[in-house]
Amino acid sequence: MHRKIRLVADLMVYSITQPNEENWTNQIVDEYFYTFVQIIFFKNTSLLLQSSKIILGIDPGTLQMGFSVIKVTGKTLTLITMDSAKFSSKKTMFQRLEMILSKMQELIATHKPNEMAIEAPFYGKNIQSMLKLGRAQGIAIAVAMTHGLPVTEYAPKKIKQSVTGNGNADKEQVWKMLQQLLILPETKSSFDASDALAVAICHHFQDNPSRKSTSSKSKGWEDFIKNNPDKVN
Repeated sequence: MHRKIRLVADLMVYSITQPNEENWTNQIVDEYFYTFVQIIFFKNTSLLLQSSKIILGIDPGTLQMGFSVIKVTGKTLTLITMDSAKFSSKKTMFQRLEMILSKMQELIATHKPNEMAIEAPFYGKNIQSMLKLGRAQGIAIAVAMTHGLPVTEYAPKKIKQSVTGNGNADKEQVWKMLQQLLILPETKSSFDASDALAVAICHHFQDNPSRKSTSSKSKGWEDFIKNNPDKVN
């Protein structure tokens, strides 16, 4: 940049001492000055023009659906919202699926996310529970796709490994690590909400090679039901 400034100055002096070539030198000076202004402008506004994205994290369930929304600007993470939507067990399965659909549409319309990350269900011997949870997940994914959102699915172990470094971490450990990563309240609304936040954080970390990890084989559907009795009915 200093070389360009010096060149501009030299050309200005030359234009004074060589009046017969004034038009030619003025043209070059104008071109270099325009380049100089561009460099200064883009350098000073680069921080303001940092790209940002909004990630919607979902922890699906037929009785409770955890959700979170985070904003990523450079290396800065900002929590926009985290909570859980509760669905009455007195409602039929189809009524609850309709409620999931409505809640997803509301979240997308309100926060306008760029991407969605969702926790994958375990697969095991309890076919009925697996089917119900799969339907809840399918509704959430379908709504996101109809709004043009890229969707990424993460296994529970992958999420825990990404956030805490331990694929077998319990929900309390995950919550404590989330508190360190973001400015969070001392108390959480539910583990469903914190699980949804962990999903969103896990998705963000996939862009950072130093935080990537490979999850090991999950314990299975029975272990999921044991640790999440409120998720399936």
